[in-house]
Amino acid sequence: MNFDELFNQFQANAKRIESLAGQVGEEQARWKPDAETWSLLEVVNHLYDEEMLDFRTRLEILLSGSGAEWPPINPPAWVVEKAYNSRDLPASLQNFLAEREKSIRWLSNLEQPDWQASATTPWGREMQAGEMFASWVAHDLLHIRQLTELHWAWLNRQAGGYPVGYAGDW
Repeated sequence: MNFDELFNQFQANAKRIESLAGQVGEEQARWKPDAETWSLLEVVNHLYDEEMLDFRTRLEILLSGSGAEWPPINPPAWVVEKAYNSRDLPASLQNFLAEREKSIRWLSNLEQPDWQASATTPWGREMQAGEMFASWVAHDLLHIRQLTELHWAWLNRQAGGYPVGYAGDW
């Protein structure tokens, strides 16, 4: 694993997420293209919870070799249970960015981490620390794509029926 490359991507992803979620009005932040799709605000709050309660926590467990149980998570349920879509976008974004900064500091201070360290996941699969970190970076990219798709859908809605196909294929 090329930790430095992944770490640089990890840091840059925070700026990408900030760029995609910042300067968005309240209506757009809460808007959903359909009942199954998360809003931009829900995506940002999901990223915040994942930063605190999933990736960093579980990677710490893997790297420590403590054998501690992974804390349970339920991201789809949290969207509703924690009322993500009723929160304030600027505050939610700042919460995520503050947690990301904690993650960056923590990762920066690791001394010779054993990326091969592994444990059995709650679902019964062996996972290595390197896989967890690479997945963390990939998770960002999946949600960056999701935020971009939400901007695309919002633009199409605002275009008021005027087709945007001249822009190119999506």
